[in-house]
Amino acid sequence: MARTQSVDYRLLQKVARLYYENDQTQQEISSLLKISRPKVSRLLTQAKDFGIVKITISGVPGIHTDIETALEKKYGIDEVYIVEVSDPYSQIAVSKEIGVAAAEYFTRVVTKPSMIGISWGTTLRAMADAIPNMDYRDCELIQVLGGLGLPESRAHATYILRRMVTQIGSKLHLLNLPGILDHASIRKAILSESYVKETYDLFKRLDIVFIGLGAPTPDSVLMRDGTILSEDELKMLLEKGVVGDIALRFLDKNGNIVLTEIDNRVIGISLEELKEIKQVVGLAGGPEKVNIVRAALRGKFINHLITDHLTGEKLLRD
Repeated sequence: MARTQSVDYRLLQKVARLYYENDQTQQEISSLLKISRPKVSRLLTQAKDFGIVKITISGVPGIHTDIETALEKKYGIDEVYIVEVSDPYSQIAVSKEIGVAAAEYFTRVVTKPSMIGISWGTTLRAMADAIPNMDYRDCELIQVLGGLGLPESRAHATYILRRMVTQIGSKLHLLNLPGILDHASIRKAILSESYVKETYDLFKRLDIVFIGLGAPTPDSVLMRDGTILSEDELKMLLEKGVVGDIALRFLDKNGNIVLTEIDNRVIGISLEELKEIKQVVGLAGGPEKVNIVRAALRGKFINHLITDHLTGEKLLRD
């Protein structure tokens, strides 16, 4: 019959106190107690197994790593960044504060050299305004969607990109065209232009994309000045079950692509091309954006998400 090995609880507790309370290294404990270093390691593991050592992580107010981890596991994405916003029910405040967080995130995750795609929207505008002066001269910024809205609008894609270039010094590739053309018939001719084709070809070389997620509401940027979508087009999209868009490519609540005639007039990256990019960072939050964030996650169109804490909680409750 095999002998049952006795447990030396005194030694377990002694080693645990020396290591966790006295901050002594395993080698120091080995020398002090005249036992081998591998045995010290085994005793520390046993101390956890027998409940002598219980490790707890105290949360810092405003940090929501528990929600982040739960969302990463639920949707199978690489990273979620939850932002504690001052007013989660104000779409304007949420967009601005997510943008500021995205600027910090940009400085952490963008390596040099990189091919960086940028779309448009108020959150990305806030990111561009918050990015500090940095030296990213060996990176390239690529506009992945044509300009939308009135040219003087600060959410206009060209404003966002030029603002970022001022701050980080990257080479710039613009799609100096409307994001939505008036007629599908001219799209083919435009895409045959050499400078447009060159920018489109860069989509295949993108390392990372920062992209806004839009919601088709009457007061959204898409509808605000009447130059992007008409009321009839909005009605048509809602009747088809659209909950939002990624670079003017529309999705239903389950993350399925909803094709309309608008697709034939869009100048910009497709969702199929987006899925081929290693890092796609979705920026969205606030009361109007929960459905499109959920759809983007379900459809696997983004693998990094920056959102607010209330949106994160709603996504977990699904």
